[in-house]
This record gives sequence, C-alpha cells and structure tokens, in this order.
Amino acid sequence: MKKQRRLAYRAIKEVSKNKHGTITLLLSIVGVSRQAYNKFWHRSETQKEVEDKLLKERIMHWYNLNTQTIGAGTILTNLEKDSQITFKVTLKQVKRLMRDLEIRCQSRIKKHNRSKKSEMYIQDNILNQRFDVNQPNQVWLADSTELSYGINGEHKVRLSGVLDLYGRYLVSSNLSLTETAIAEVTVFQKAFDKVENVCPMVHTDRGSAFTSSLFGSLMDQHNVVRSMSRPGTPYDNSPMERWWSEFKLRWMNRHPTPKTYEELVKLVESGIHYFNHVSRSQKINGHTPAEHWNMAI
Repeated sequence: MKKQRRLAYRAIKEVSKNKHGTITLLLSIVGVSRQAYNKFWHRSETQKEVEDKLLKERIMHWYNLNTQTIGAGTILTNLEKDSQITFKVTLKQVKRLMRDLEIRCQSRIKKHNRSKKSEMYIQDNILNQRFDVNQPNQVWLADSTELSYGINGEHKVRLSGVLDLYGRYLVSSNLSLTETAIAEVTVFQKAFDKVENVCPMVHTDRGSAFTSSLFGSLMDQHNVVRSMSRPGTPYDNSPMERWWSEFKLRWMNRHPTPKTYEELVKLVESGIHYFNHVSRSQKINGHTPAEHWNMAI
C-alpha cells in the first residue's frame, strides 16, 4: 500500500472522531470505498511494517542518545549492535525511515575549502601526519581547548586532554584556569598512571606549556619520543583538533551552559564518557573507542 494512501486513512480517522458522517464525506473526496477503508483498519500488519515500526523506535533512541548529531551511517552502526534488532538492516532503509521521521544529523556541515599551506620540513615533526596506527599507546596527541561557564558564560577554563590515536580514545583529561606547564604535566601524569609501562610518541603543538623544562622533564622520565606540529600548521594535530570540535559541537553545545564550576565538571565528565564508551564509529568496526582500545591491550 502506498504511503500516501496510509497517511490519508490515518488523517481521515483523526479528523472524523466523534463527527457523524465525516468519514463518508472524506472517503468520497479521496475516492476510496468504505470497504477498502475498513479493510485497512482490520488487516494485520505485514512483517515489513512491524520491522519498520521497531526500526523507527530504535533509530530515534540512538539519534537522541547521540545528541541528534549522527547521520544514517552511524545510526546503522548502532543498529547493528542493537540487541532488539534481530533482522538485517541496510543503509537505504535507515535513510528512508529517517526521512519519514523528518530527522537528520544536526552537526556542523563539513567545509571543503581548506587551502593547503606551503609545507616546510621541520626536523622535530616526527609524526608528520601519519595518523594510522595499529596498536594502543603507540602515539598520544595532546592539546587544550577553552570552555565557558557562569550565568552569562563569563568564566573561562581550559580542558586539556591526552588522546590515543588508536581508536581516538581520550586517555586522560584535566581542567585548569589556563594552559600552563603544570596543567599539561598533570594531564600526562594521569595518563601515565592509568597506562603503566608505556613509551608512546607524544605529539603536541609548540605552545609554551609543551616547550617548558617542567614538561620536558616528565617526558624524559618516561623515555617518550617527542614530536611537534610545525608553526601555523594545526592540521599536524588534526585528530586532536577534530576531537575537541566534536566534543563541543555534539556535546557541550547540545546542553545548557553550566552555571557553576561543579556543573561544568559533571558535564565534561559525562561528555568524555559518552565519546569514549557510547559513541560508535564505522571506522573501528562499529565499536566504541573504549571497546576498540581495550580489545587490543
């Protein structure tokens, strides 16, 4: 049965509630017999209709759980891990049902006008944009980003993080007033305490916090290989930049601005938990970063 006909039947039933003679009038306008109308309401749902109904419920579940910022591909990835979905689902089905539900990914549209800057060989850019790794704790990226809280967002803090390139798993984080050497030493100490006896390559930008003797001493203690982005080339640390962007767009911006520091801490912690343990990615076989990371260590 065509979708338009089903919608017409449902509209007729809704409009004609407690209104004598309305059904007959509307059916004559639509050009449908009373027999066909009654047959529709007494028929059993087909297997396809049952599956579509369940799929719509689960699509909305995953769409809302992921702060309405995932598209059909990621929704399909979650459906494939959904214990309630026991039948095969295709990307085409998901796209069709998302159109029926009138939902779409509400994240930022990708920009395609990035102009590649002229490159200059820098000796200590050892990572050199080789972002594909095959095991955990092989390469750690680090950076910080600014967050706001307060009645009018008047208070600013820095969120520092250590990101494992393997599965884009955030190993540790730390909130501080400014990006200082102490703040970066703190976040890395948390990472080394969590994952003992590792010697990853550590890639950062050339900020003063990362070029300080205090930070350098910590790196020397753990015998890590240092790598730094070239001046004015944020793409050298693009997975970390992308993580911050997703964190803000898909989490912080989807929630009210915290009024207090305590509220900010809770929101940040729940957001990191979401990206590490809830958000699934097709790039890592439908696993969450934590699942992908833990399976390999």
